Amino acid sequence: MVQRLMLLIAMLALIAVPAMAQDDEKPTIAMMNFGYSAGQTLATKGAFDVLQAYGYFNEEERAVLDEGDDLVGENINVLWRNAGSDTPTANLMVEDALDRGVDAMLIVTTQVTQIAVNATRDLEDPPAIMFSLVGSPYFAGIADAPCIKPSHVGGSQYHLPYAESVAVMQLWNPDIQVIGIIVAPGEPISVSGARSLQRAAENLGMTVEIATVVTLSDLNLATEALVNRGVEALINPISSIILSGTSLLSTLTAEYGIPLFGIFPYHAYNGATVAAGFNNVYGEGVIQGRMLVAHMNGDIDISEISINRTEDFGIAINLDSAKEQGVEIPESLLAMADFVIEDGVSSAGATRELPEVVTTLPDMPIEERRAADLAILETLRCTPEMIAEQRAEIEDTWAEEDD
Repeated sequence: MVQRLMLLIAMLALIAVPAMAQDDEKPTIAMMNFGYSAGQTLATKGAFDVLQAYGYFNEEERAVLDEGDDLVGENINVLWRNAGSDTPTANLMVEDALDRGVDAMLIVTTQVTQIAVNATRDLEDPPAIMFSLVGSPYFAGIADAPCIKPSHVGGSQYHLPYAESVAVMQLWNPDIQVIGIIVAPGEPISVSGARSLQRAAENLGMTVEIATVVTLSDLNLATEALVNRGVEALINPISSIILSGTSLLSTLTAEYGIPLFGIFPYHAYNGATVAAGFNNVYGEGVIQGRMLVAHMNGDIDISEISINRTEDFGIAINLDSAKEQGVEIPESLLAMADFVIEDGVSSAGATRELPEVVTTLPDMPIEERRAADLAILETLRCTPEMIAEQRAEIEDTWAEEDD
């Protein structure tokens, strides 16, 4: 009942907000998130920090955005949308943004990016799309290769180092034999992530047990089933269900006395015992913001810029979760951590709201910032050679599949 009520409120909000006046000299953008999580908050903050650094909104206007409200600003209009992890609502908010004639979409997460790209793929004059927090843009059908993509689409792919994440489980317990994975079959990032985790674990000699979930309410039974199959720890691919259910999983694993491993360090603040994996979610939003600013300033043609790929590994440990689960953390693993949470407090300044160590832009003059940002974007420029090579790789893959 609560979920239905929240969905109704979200749908009414989309209808009730008055249309923003279109101004040829003042861009209108849509910031769209699939759900609520620390990762999505970090990525959104990164993008908004860049826009603010370039003067697109002031402190007072930023405060409006930080409250999750739409902005009719002096230099830019922003439609602020969140689907509440509900796919029908995500479809509605993309349609709403297109109906309002937005100039660009800043999109966080795979699900909404898929919807937006599919909705705009055949439009004659689509808005620019810049995405972040997308782990598998090619598996998800958003693009075929970094330079083989819809001409109005750009963004950043975070690289999840699955093999390194699984290897940390052996650093915790060199004798670990059986691990559990919970998969959401309806989410491509979860399916592809589960395959990668399973492959990495089996390469290290572990046995993998898998359970599937469709909704958050399935997590209890899935965890119980895996424990009954003798798993010694859980590690799960990213999905909207896992993002919203990590705290519940922390409670469940405490009941069964096994650790919960996460694949983003910020998962430690959600209750994961050890979280090892991609460690620059804030930076993904920064890249997204750079692309948008350069696009709006006419400094780049988004069709000529490849999809960025970021690799950044880190480890965080939640000693509070470990204590509740009765799990010992070796000193050698503690020494490797970027931050450790004990009694609810981080050792390196990370907070529950902003659970990474770096969550602000470096202070610099705007011209220096612009030069630095354009230099970074220039490294992403697609060349004819890159395009030809990527097309050849795609054709080779198709040929192998036909065989």
